Amino acid sequence: MDAVKLEEATMKVGGRFKLTVLIQKRLLELKRGAPKLVEISPEDPLDIILEEILQEKIALSKDEIEQATA
Repeated sequence: MDAVKLEEATMKVGGRFKLTVLIQKRLLELKRGAPKLVEISPEDPLDIILEEILQEKIALSKDEIEQATA
């Protein structure tokens, strides 16, 4: 995992906690067979998720943020 991309993704979603929630949610989706939204190589799920965040393909909704912080 690229530290620069990780920091960019953290800033894009609004903090480490929100990033963790988004990564966890998306990782479960990918493990359940959801299609990737970006084409990158290698096929590491965390790299895929970070790239999806950086390309603004995924984000947390306001409801998901509220649920995570409740």
